[in-house]
Amino acid sequence: MGQNQQIQTPDEELELRSIYDLYKFFITECPSGSLYLHEFKRMFGVQNGTPEAQYMDNIFRAFDMNHDNTMDFLEYVAALNLVLRGKPENKLKWSFKVFDGDDNGYLDRRELQKIVMIIYRIKKGSMSNEAGIENLTPGQVCARIFEEVDVNNDGELTVLEFLEGAQRSPWLQSFLHFEVNPSGWVKKYLCDRRRSMTETQLMIRLQAGRY
Repeated sequence: MGQNQQIQTPDEELELRSIYDLYKFFITECPSGSLYLHEFKRMFGVQNGTPEAQYMDNIFRAFDMNHDNTMDFLEYVAALNLVLRGKPENKLKWSFKVFDGDDNGYLDRRELQKIVMIIYRIKKGSMSNEAGIENLTPGQVCARIFEEVDVNNDGELTVLEFLEGAQRSPWLQSFLHFEVNPSGWVKKYLCDRRRSMTETQLMIRLQAGRY
């Protein structure tokens, strides 16, 4: 009876529509097909010279998988998928990449303290100890993380040490929840883009006399 047709489930169809919407958003923001750092910041409404901009530098680098200083559509989709629906282990690996400023696969105290200071400025808050009565400085947070995670005491953290430390340390898990989560920025961006496209489609229909 001819070739069998592949039947898509509603979930798969929704997934395809979502990817198509993402492509429309992407090509609108960067018609060249390559997303640069300044466009990435503008996309999420982040101004240069702010703590958020410093954090975005690290996020962009972590998402730039081939290290060409741009993001193509595949990297863009992979980034959004990780932020919105990624598994906890993959999100931990991504957090490690964000913290690893020189991208050498190791996290030292200088890199960690720098990112903690940025996070403190963004969140306008600080971490506490287990009793919740002592506000820790960025240096104290850094020292505590190394105490929890650096099992061989060599002054550097590998991604494996980071993953295993996060799994066994409730305090480190609390810090990672405190750490800036870009999913809020991503969800706001997608919501704004969908609303903008809906308003544009409505205006086109109004101008065409359909309403």
